[in-house]
Amino acid sequence: MIIFIFLIAHWYLSLFSQTFFQHRYAAHKMFTMSKFWERYFFIFSYITQGSSYLSPYAYGAMHRLHHAYADTENDPHSPSYDPDPFTMMWKTKGVYQEIFADRMDLEERFTKDLPEWWAFDRWADSWKSRAIWVVIYVAFYAAFATHWWMYLFLPIHATMGPFHGVIINWFAHKYGYRNFKVQDTATNIMPVDVFMMGEGYHNNHHAHGYRANFGYKWHELDPTFVVIRVLDALRIIRLKPTKINPKPPYKKAKLVEETV
Repeated sequence: MIIFIFLIAHWYLSLFSQTFFQHRYAAHKMFTMSKFWERYFFIFSYITQGSSYLSPYAYGAMHRLHHAYADTENDPHSPSYDPDPFTMMWKTKGVYQEIFADRMDLEERFTKDLPEWWAFDRWADSWKSRAIWVVIYVAFYAAFATHWWMYLFLPIHATMGPFHGVIINWFAHKYGYRNFKVQDTATNIMPVDVFMMGEGYHNNHHAHGYRANFGYKWHELDPTFVVIRVLDALRIIRLKPTKINPKPPYKKAKLVEETV
């Protein structure tokens, strides 16, 4: 029982850090926060993501590249140009590392206002840190696993971030339904996204990248946006007025009903 609680907690906490801090805050600046809370969420992301922690700076720049060049040869991750999920994520890893090491010449629009804490990221993103987290996961399983097959979950813990990345960047560009006609293949992979905390509404997000609420239709609940509203009410973050669930009709993308 403890193993399943740990797996579920790691899944959702890691995913929340990615979509809240690295995606909606770092890449899209959907809300603001003080330097204290920014540093807090750096640390929170490191603890919850563990061995698959990504620098908010490098992630934010890479994600902006994805929006700018979605499903083209310059997209860091696209099933339109990669033959399988492993190849796609290996390419993603290479692009991320080039950005993190400052070896990629990027336009200002891809790096402007990204959060930086290089002293922290140099450790958190190091192979030593990742190895320590894997050891922690193995030790936890050694202490609490009651059956041998439970150890089969360990690779998910070790590669939690890439695991999430495959679901969105591969499957949410190949399967699902579309609310909006966009210039790329992004889809919504589930009508009620309790599995990916709103990230599964990928077509909605590509159509309206400025919108803090990734859900659009009445049944498209975005759990992360609910947390954002709570944190905004507590004044931990300040949600930008232009990002708060703008009402239809939208002008940027045409509303369609389409199943892939």
